[in-house]
Amino acid sequence: MKIVALNGLLGYGYSEEALDIAFSEKVDYLGVDAGSTDPGPYYLGSGKSFTDRGAVKRDLALALPRALEHKAPFIIGTAGGAGSCEHVAWLKGILLEIAFEQNLSFKLGTVLSDVEAEYLLEKFKSGKLLPMCDEMPADEKAIKESTRIVSQIGIAPIIKLLEEKVDVILCGRACDTAIYAAPCIYEGYKEGLAFHMAKIMECGAMCSEPVAAADVMQGYMYDDYFELCPANPIRKCTVDRVAAHTLYEQSNPYMIYEPDGVCDLTNSKFEQVDARTVRVTGSVFKEAEEKTLKLEGVKCAGYRTICPATIYDPETIRNMDLIINTVTEFVKENTKNTLPENSYTIHFKLSGGAESSLGIIMDIVGKTQEIADTVCALARSRMLHCDYVGRKSTAGNLAFPFSPSDIHVGPVYEFSVFHLAKVDSLLETAKISTEVIGK
Repeated sequence: MKIVALNGLLGYGYSEEALDIAFSEKVDYLGVDAGSTDPGPYYLGSGKSFTDRGAVKRDLALALPRALEHKAPFIIGTAGGAGSCEHVAWLKGILLEIAFEQNLSFKLGTVLSDVEAEYLLEKFKSGKLLPMCDEMPADEKAIKESTRIVSQIGIAPIIKLLEEKVDVILCGRACDTAIYAAPCIYEGYKEGLAFHMAKIMECGAMCSEPVAAADVMQGYMYDDYFELCPANPIRKCTVDRVAAHTLYEQSNPYMIYEPDGVCDLTNSKFEQVDARTVRVTGSVFKEAEEKTLKLEGVKCAGYRTICPATIYDPETIRNMDLIINTVTEFVKENTKNTLPENSYTIHFKLSGGAESSLGIIMDIVGKTQEIADTVCALARSRMLHCDYVGRKSTAGNLAFPFSPSDIHVGPVYEFSVFHLAKVDSLLETAKISTEVIGK
């Protein structure tokens, strides 16, 4: 069986030549990951995509007709960057647009994985909500304050839709591995090999040389092994690269943890088959005694205003600790009767630190945008003219790269839920539907 990863993340781009090569032989399945928590909680909270619409449409417009022509189900995971129902609707809109423009017809399967706060509260009260780290224990107040919560689905909902013989699968928040493991397991291949191959493929050509998330990777699944080979002839898979990407984002080099269980790599072997292809054997799967789904939720933490600046005077750079303390106390004193207590936070983020130049960002988060704007204006003006012993200049301390100098970033979100939920079924948070698009 041949499965193709379009690239490491939808919207990152890929070589058209590589796509042509990949589809020059029979392709059974096409997949692509479309999201991540790497850019932080903002995108889940705002309902916006961190990838550009035009770039996403380009990637889909070239690949979708190829997949339909080959009758290769096209599986898209974590739609729109964060995988909420808003993100799924956004990506579905692009698919509909392409279908109209290219006169395409296909059966679409959709998996929404949003959950309500009530679902989490029930898990919390029954002891089925597990923290993933000590810094973020399960908390009833944080759950209630969450504005949007998604569950990270595994392979089960995707397999359910493959049984429905859909042409395109559009998922909400999903495990990256589920995109590629699900079709292999659906076709009857060994789960250990399926999850291991999926783990390596989900970032596209990142397991090749030269490394690139923005290119096409080919996976070939056999009864007792799988092989990986990049479609683009300028790249090659090597044992080092494939083994290294096996370790990507893993706390344990021998175990890949999934909702369904654990992929055990203790006896895995990597072999260079030819100059561009690596073969992997020996990976086995151990089913979990207790099934869990990861839950991600966010809440609004305030509103941000920033002011970036640069300092070029060596004496000012040497006095930065004093200047920051002076500015902080000045803002505190000048807002004590006008702003509510604990209504803002102020941070000074420094970069560089050489004798000749120092970059600084004044980062203010307020309970309202107006509070953030006020505090930023006070901090910026005071730092600009802050005096210190030995200062000779009467001009400003700061050089501003932008005008206006104060940039209104808007709402700031933070993770309020980042936990595992014990589940009776790995389908219990999935809302599955199908429809015919086009003719």
